[in-house]
Amino acid sequence: MNHLTLSPALGWPVGLAVAVAMLACAVAQIVLHIRRRGQSDETVWACVRRSLTCMLVAVMALTPSIVSSTNSRAINTTDVVVAVDVTGSMAVKDAQYGSDEQLSRLDVSKQAVKDITAMYPNSSFAALRFGASGTLDVPLTPDSKAIDNWADTLAPESTSVSAGSTLDVPIDQLLLTCKSIHEQHPDDAIVLYLISDGEQTSSKTRRTFSSLRRYLSDAFTIAVGSEQGGNIPMTGDSVNEGDGQWVTDPETGEPGVSRMNADDMNTIADELSGTAIQLNATTTMSSGASKEASGQWRVTHTTKQRTRTVAVVWPFAIAVALLLAFEAGAWITQSRRLL
Repeated sequence: MNHLTLSPALGWPVGLAVAVAMLACAVAQIVLHIRRRGQSDETVWACVRRSLTCMLVAVMALTPSIVSSTNSRAINTTDVVVAVDVTGSMAVKDAQYGSDEQLSRLDVSKQAVKDITAMYPNSSFAALRFGASGTLDVPLTPDSKAIDNWADTLAPESTSVSAGSTLDVPIDQLLLTCKSIHEQHPDDAIVLYLISDGEQTSSKTRRTFSSLRRYLSDAFTIAVGSEQGGNIPMTGDSVNEGDGQWVTDPETGEPGVSRMNADDMNTIADELSGTAIQLNATTTMSSGASKEASGQWRVTHTTKQRTRTVAVVWPFAIAVALLLAFEAGAWITQSRRLL
């Protein structure tokens, strides 16, 4: 259902100031006309015309608008796929994100995901996590809030199900996801963000990520953690955070140390023909926006109903233009009489 509202294009402070100034001019024009009635050749029509012009400008400054409901939405043709590592080593608290504060690698990953969605307004997103296996949690959606909420739910997988880190785990799910997006929207730009500490503890030879290149417009590998590393806390339903239980290295019998492997992340970036970024105290996702992001848009229909505000200024603009034309004509006529 449509209804009228005011939505100043210049913002409420500026719009209201302009409207008050114009209304003051209209009142001043009427007062001066009354006071100079016997001493001026200004006609009543001239006074009305000038006062009405000021009033119409005041209304335009407040921008009358029509609010209507719609299921249509314009979406940028950039599709962002985010893959986050949730293996046990992502619980290590040796990561930084724009400050010296020590955070867990997964907490830094969550902040990075939210910054990624902010970098691509009105785009579509898909999200998957990978640990012992790769899982598509959020299929392609234009709802960036869904991705932010998904990031908040991320938790390191239980130590009991961990079988060692293997960096190529997400490849199969990424291939299915990116292929599906490409088939649905062949003209879209697809950008991949792979967030991990780059550590591979499995003895298996890692598969290459190069098979994804055919579907991607751009790719970024995001390394979290530090090269100094830290002890890996035990994770699981029966383990409380901060209770001092650590994963034990079977070779030494001592608490295992996990280190961020920037070299592997750089290698994966090369396989994807993308860019490697290492998050730390000075580097955040602000430098990770893709130059291949699309500038095109498409209209889609959603189940969620939205409100759309459309400015209706043109009738007032036409009226002001006509009044100014009358004013100019009157001025020219009066000028000729005075010659």
